[in-house]
Amino acid sequence: MKENRCSWVTDDDIYIKYHDEEWGIPTHDDRELFEMLVLESFQAGLSWITILKKRENFKTSFDNFDVEKVAGYDENKIEELLSNEKIIRHKGKIASAINNAQKFIEIQKEFGSFDKYIWSFTDFEIIKAEFKTESDLSKIISKDLKKRGMKFVGPTIIYSYLESIGIINNHQKDCFKF
Repeated sequence: MKENRCSWVTDDDIYIKYHDEEWGIPTHDDRELFEMLVLESFQAGLSWITILKKRENFKTSFDNFDVEKVAGYDENKIEELLSNEKIIRHKGKIASAINNAQKFIEIQKEFGSFDKYIWSFTDFEIIKAEFKTESDLSKIISKDLKKRGMKFVGPTIIYSYLESIGIINNHQKDCFKF
């Protein structure tokens, strides 16, 4: 019997696996939180399936999203990434990934972990939400991240990020993950 899934899930195995095993599941590992922040920012203006299909290449290219390594990328690494046809080659997004890694580390130092920072906005509770593209919560977090110097973290990107890391549970009511 076929499971009912959220309507955005196609028959593509990569989408099904992402939906069933990751999307909306609370994430507390800082490496995973950084990975999803980078991937969500690269997704801006593109489809999520594009990012999922390039995800393994992103992991390899961005040193498995080791925030310390990414924060230290230099011009040579930027040129390497810009010439890598296996990822999204957008200079602004690459620069923001490096910048955001540096800011991510600052947040870790201030709060003890990025996990404590990001989950503190909901008092460590999962928010049940209606399917939309942004919320008051995503606007508040976006504003705070921008104040801290992060880039490519607008309210829509942050809303999608919060869904991906499980702070917002947006599984549709007829979905088996609801």
